[in-house]
Amino acid sequence: MPKKYSAEFRLRAVALVRAGGKTITQTAYELGVSAAALHNWVRQDRIDRGEISGLTSLESVELARAKRRIRELPMVRYNATIMSGRPHLPRPLLPA
Repeated sequence: MPKKYSAEFRLRAVALVRAGGKTITQTAYELGVSAAALHNWVRQDRIDRGEISGLTSLESVELARAKRRIRELPMVRYNATIMSGRPHLPRPLLPA
């Protein structure tokens, strides 16, 4: 499971890279994080600042929330049908 770093730690790490002087790989080594993780944090920071195109952090949170809500909708509808007392399965038609 990936290690979680605080938002403050990530912001400071990105600030070190943005200040210049060292590469992402060097900075990552000094901070004890993977270069790939630091690269992702820097890329996301650039997206959030509008320097490059992509999904901002706020948009990512909103999208995840919407997807979770969509996933829950069928279950809500099913539960509402069960709780209403109506039969949830159609009755077979009998010949007249």
